[in-house]
Amino acid sequence: MDFRLPRLYAIIDPARTRGMEPVVVADILLSSGVRLIQYRGKQDTSRRMFDASCAIAEHARQAGAIFIVNDRADVALLSGASGVHLGQDDLPVELARRVLAASQIVGLSTHTRTQFEDAQAASADYIAFGPIFPTLSKESPDPVVGLERLREIRELTRKPIVAIGGITLDNAASVIEAGAESVAVIHDLLAAQDIGAQARKFLQTLG
Repeated sequence: MDFRLPRLYAIIDPARTRGMEPVVVADILLSSGVRLIQYRGKQDTSRRMFDASCAIAEHARQAGAIFIVNDRADVALLSGASGVHLGQDDLPVELARRVLAASQIVGLSTHTRTQFEDAQAASADYIAFGPIFPTLSKESPDPVVGLERLREIRELTRKPIVAIGGITLDNAASVIEAGAESVAVIHDLLAAQDIGAQARKFLQTLG
């Protein structure tokens, strides 16, 4: 699958939405111009994740946006999402492909050069790499890889790279300059007093 990703990859984590329903946050992001959203309900029951994903998928479709479900290929398929994002401990990419429709996207997180090379050999449509900076979004984060390592792995693939980990309004542009096509953001979006205004600032900064 040949495609490009928007610069801003907004991640909705219901543990960080301060009581707002995920679909409400999605609507704020979509109305602010965000066109790539992931739902990351790590603590959700299967039913809650399915219901939230169905609602967000419908709103994303109406906005012409890409919507990705974290971890759960089954929920991605049944909710009509654009695809699924997998971690190193989730289903292998090739098995997830068996669950998904042929048109759906598969992304894969990587944290080392070896993992990145393995992802490049697999059929992932895009590869996430990081954490680029120290992150507040994971309890046990992987070691920071930094911008220089991002520049190095950029040379290994023509697939889109999504930079993950500790990305803020202040450092996002430098991450794009280092070779990422897109930057994944959780904390610096969802912790903002005005999520919509913060999203617009990111979009303006990233161009």
